[in-house]
Amino acid sequence: MGMLKEFRDFAMRGNVLDMAIGVIIGGAFGKIVSSLVSDVLMPPIGLLMGKVDFSSLFINLSGTPQPSLIAAKAAGTPTLNYGVFLQSVFDFVIIAFVIFMLVKQVNRFKKEAPPAPPAGPTNEEKLLMEIRDVLKGRQ
Repeated sequence: MGMLKEFRDFAMRGNVLDMAIGVIIGGAFGKIVSSLVSDVLMPPIGLLMGKVDFSSLFINLSGTPQPSLIAAKAAGTPTLNYGVFLQSVFDFVIIAFVIFMLVKQVNRFKKEAPPAPPAGPTNEEKLLMEIRDVLKGRQ
């Protein structure tokens, strides 16, 4: 029972719950960005590059010709799917850029902590000042 209680205490810490919420939101955000890249951004880029569909770009490793990636997968042909990889790279770059902009804005709106007031003299310093003052008074 001790380990179960320790695990519950660990899981209920604020930072662990915050991290779990961040992972869930990040997963949903990743799907949105993937759709943005594959459904909105890549078609015009492919059109500009000569009607290229990046998700269908592949290298056939078997030597037997295949008309498309779907046909190659259906035939069980080994392929190197560099178009899917390029799409994933675009996903990552966009997610990284959006997170960078988000963190930049959050840091901009954060209030800077006011500078700490100077620390007063320690007891030792006070005693030394009293001794100094007494010695000055003797002269």
